[in-house]
Amino acid sequence: MKTIIKAVAALAVLSGLLSLESCRKDPTNTSSSGLSTIVCDASFQNIMDQEIDVFEYTTKGRANIIPYYVSEKACVDSLLDFKTKTIVIPRELTQKETDYLKGQKKIVRTNRIAVDAIALIVNKENPVEMLSMSEIADILSGRVTKWSDLSPSKLGDIQVVFDDEGSSTVQYMRDSLLHGEKFGENVFAQHSNMEVFSQVQNRKGAIGIIGVSWISSDMRTRDLPREERIKSLSEQDTTVADFDPAVKVLKVRRDDSLRAYQPYQAYIYDGSYPLYRSIYMISTGVNGSLSHGFFSFVTGTVGQKIIQRTGILPARVQPRMVNLY
Repeated sequence: MKTIIKAVAALAVLSGLLSLESCRKDPTNTSSSGLSTIVCDASFQNIMDQEIDVFEYTTKGRANIIPYYVSEKACVDSLLDFKTKTIVIPRELTQKETDYLKGQKKIVRTNRIAVDAIALIVNKENPVEMLSMSEIADILSGRVTKWSDLSPSKLGDIQVVFDDEGSSTVQYMRDSLLHGEKFGENVFAQHSNMEVFSQVQNRKGAIGIIGVSWISSDMRTRDLPREERIKSLSEQDTTVADFDPAVKVLKVRRDDSLRAYQPYQAYIYDGSYPLYRSIYMISTGVNGSLSHGFFSFVTGTVGQKIIQRTGILPARVQPRMVNLY
C-alpha cells in the first residue's frame, strides 16, 4: 500500500513539474537555448545525466534540460499527454500511440540511440562465474533458491535484487526469461540502481540485476576533470570500458551454447551476450526547438560517443573488436 501511495505522489509531482514546458512561451527557446524537459526510463539515468551535462556545457549555459526519471509507462503517458516533448524508453511507440500523436498534428521522431545489456552482478566472494539462461529463469521463478543448487557453495540462500518493482529491467527479465510467470519469493526490489550495487557489495548471497552502464565506464576518462573529459569527446579514439572491480560480473550463456560471455560491448554488438535490449529516443519537438536540438545532439557523433563510454553499445558507433586471450 505504501508503494502505491508513493507512486501516485511521485506521478502527481511529475505532472505538475512537466507542465512547465507545455505552458512556457519563451521566444528565446532555440535548438541551443531555453528550457526543455526530458522524461527518461530510470534504468538509463546514468547515461542521460552525462548527455545533459555535456550538451548544456556546449551551449555555455544557454540551454537547460530538466530530466525526470520514472517508469516506462510514465514516460509514454507524459508524451501522450503533451507534458513533455522527449522521452527515452526501451521500446518504440506502438502504432496506436503513434497514430494518436499524428492525429494531434505532432511530428514523431524515433531513433534507436543504444543497445543496453542487463548485467548480473554478485559479491566478489561468490565462487560462481557463469549462469545459463535456464538457470537464471529458475532463480527468478524461485525454483532454485540456494547457491548450492548450482555449484558447491556455502553461501546459502539466493537473494535476487532489482532496482524497482516497476522498472523496465524487471519487465524485461519477466518477459524474456519467465514469459509472464511470477517471480519467486526470493526476488526483492530496491529504490535505485545504486542500492542494487550496494546490496551486492554487502550481502554475499545476493545477485543484482542491473543495466551495464551502472557498473562500467571508459577507464581512461572517467576520472578526468569535467572540461578535459568533454574535450576528449572530440578525439578520434576508441574506448576501453571495463567493469567496476567492487563486484563480480557473471558470464551468461545460452542454453544451446557451451561458451558464456560477459556484457562487453563487442559481445553485445555481435549478439553473443544474450541479455540485451534497444533504447529509443522519441521526440515531438519541432525543428529549431531545444527539444529537437537535444534530440539531434544525442543521436549525433558526440552524443553517441558519450553512450559508448558508458559501456553499452551506441547505435551509430561500432566498438573496437579485441581478441581476449
